[in-house]
Amino acid sequence: MDKTPIYPYPAAYAQENGELEQYRASMKALDACKRAIEKAIRDHWDGMNFAQGAAKGVLEQFGPEKVSFILAYTVREKNFDNRFSGHNASWAATVSLHGMAPGRESCTLESHPAKVDLFIDAAREGILELEQQKSEVRRPRTTKQEKEGVKMDKAPIYKESFQYAYQHGEETQHIASLTANIGCKAAIEQAISDHYSDNRLNTVAAVRDVVKRFGFERTLYVLANTMQDMGQDGRVSRANKDWAWTIPVAFENGKRDVSYLITQCHPGLLDMFVTAARHEYLLSLPLKREDIKAEAQKILTAFQNAPEPNSPSGTHYMAQVSPDFLARAKTKDHDRLIAMLPFQSLTLSTLNGRKGTYALIRQEENRFQPLVLRRPSVRKQLQEQQTDAPKPSTPGRDKAKGPEL
Repeated sequence: MDKTPIYPYPAAYAQENGELEQYRASMKALDACKRAIEKAIRDHWDGMNFAQGAAKGVLEQFGPEKVSFILAYTVREKNFDNRFSGHNASWAATVSLHGMAPGRESCTLESHPAKVDLFIDAAREGILELEQQKSEVRRPRTTKQEKEGVKMDKAPIYKESFQYAYQHGEETQHIASLTANIGCKAAIEQAISDHYSDNRLNTVAAVRDVVKRFGFERTLYVLANTMQDMGQDGRVSRANKDWAWTIPVAFENGKRDVSYLITQCHPGLLDMFVTAARHEYLLSLPLKREDIKAEAQKILTAFQNAPEPNSPSGTHYMAQVSPDFLARAKTKDHDRLIAMLPFQSLTLSTLNGRKGTYALIRQEENRFQPLVLRRPSVRKQLQEQQTDAPKPSTPGRDKAKGPEL
């Protein structure tokens, strides 16, 4: 395996710090990885799909991190007209590009986006298999103390200063919340360390370890506090910085509480962790009518854009249902999705040899019908308004605040 690490900073940083040799070696390895992926795409494409294990060779030669980097960089460079499936575009956003400037041909695949999209599915499946193999080899025995340690810390987040808590007789709540914040910070650092190997971070496993103990609200609160403090760090994405400022955090005497700043891990890895945590939190939320409508419109557009029936049998038009939608959807959400799509022959089904769930309609259907959008009932609208309405303020806490979690 090519063990050349990906240089985690831009070229300007390498020049300023006398590390151009490491930077050039990294770029050379990435270029070789790109060429190997191009060859694998040519060699394993059968005209419709990729053979089983199509990505195995490049994963063994260059490792998951470099392969993921090239694939994600290509998606983010060439997805200007939504050429890639939603689940792969979402995945690409979770892969750190270490500040790599756009427009770099040595990191951008030249193969057709449709082939690259299917190859990404094969690569992600191969990466998952490698992770499972390693976890089986390294899985430690869980002690009784460790089992007890995964109990959820249910201390409410206290979002005021200690001075405020002292004045209102709430010191106990403040201390309990601060203790939990510090524990969450340590858990995040430990999870990133535990799930980082072979130059790759298993972000989903790391996030779930922390959320299991501290919940999404506290995990995101602690992450936001740190992201806000990293405003000038170019190794952190602008999207995560902007998100962090939507979450108000408590200050002490006008200063940020540094006791739960995350400092014992690389900023690039932390950025990946934040992106994954935000995505996992999104998947935990119930779908709203707007979400279902957006998925229905995506499927309808895919039907309309297909020049001819694209199912394996050639008798149906098909479009993949977003994995994120399926992860959040309940039975009633599936029913609402089907009701919005104006097709008598519509079915949701899996296909042999393909991953995921697909919407299919017969080729005789009129694909250019509009969505069926029923107006929600007045009672439903009133219920949603009551749910979204702000809670009554507590005396002494009417100061302006940003959006809550």
